[in-house]
Amino acid sequence: MATWSEFAAAAPALAERVQERFDAHKHKTIATLRKDGGPRISGTECQFKDGELWIGSMWKAVKALDLQRDPRYALHSATDDPDNWHGEAKIAGTAEEIVDEEEVKRRNGEAGENGPSHAFRLDINEVSLVGLNEAKTKLVIEAWTPHRGVWTIER
Repeated sequence: MATWSEFAAAAPALAERVQERFDAHKHKTIATLRKDGGPRISGTECQFKDGELWIGSMWKAVKALDLQRDPRYALHSATDDPDNWHGEAKIAGTAEEIVDEEEVKRRNGEAGENGPSHAFRLDINEVSLVGLNEAKTKLVIEAWTPHRGVWTIER
């Protein structure tokens, strides 16, 4: 498991491009696990702050309850229509809830001032960036894990 800063130190070029994809749009998609083990997809926002990756959540939102019960997640950047597609990024790992109220407010900014909310720090098991090669003839998948490092697949 790695923090965002550990990933960025291990694979700086890939980390920069992954963050660009996440920063390109405000809204992202997060997958969590329901109580019965089935997958749940929810909208979310994320922030790269203090060398870590964070998400906030409305108080008692189902994605927050899912992460409290089972911290595994998969986060997906927003995607563009094919004519404007610049690739997409995915991050998977486990979420750690921050329970200190002042820290939650600090992490969630203005949203944290509107009453109780959740804040989760996202640890990273794997990262991938999907795009096209320069000729736009093949799909290029760049991936990273703490144990394997960076690798690339073209197909």
